[in-house]
Amino acid sequence: MEINTQSKQANKLIFWGLFLFLCGLLAGLFVQNMANPRMALSAHLEGVMNGMFLVLLGLIWKRLILSKTLLKATFWLVVYGTFANLIAVIIAALTGFGKMMPIAGGQEGSKAFETLISFLLISLALCMLAVCIIVLIGFYRHMQQREANA
Repeated sequence: MEINTQSKQANKLIFWGLFLFLCGLLAGLFVQNMANPRMALSAHLEGVMNGMFLVLLGLIWKRLILSKTLLKATFWLVVYGTFANLIAVIIAALTGFGKMMPIAGGQEGSKAFETLISFLLISLALCMLAVCIIVLIGFYRHMQQREANA
């Protein structure tokens, strides 16, 4: 992949990570105002941790050795996965619904909200698993290349 494009993606990951971190901090200000405060705390933590993940990924992005297509797909998968995570948990916190998250006190709610929350949670989990595997492969290739050149 052209280094310039990969550098631009890295910068965008850092930007979106900082933005998501800010969203997580803002969610933390409204924990007591949500229908499910425990879920709101989870939203706060999801935003902060996923924001840091995007920033860290942006910092190593230029070290990944992957095809242009795989880098582009991974970029969009990770952006979707991290933001879908925050959105799903905020919806659950606002409504009090989220039967897929019983530990955080999610109760079964309306079919529409449960479907939306479930879709977001399942799709983000699949996205993030794929991202982790692809990033590991890309970084492993980088390590192999460095060892071969040493």
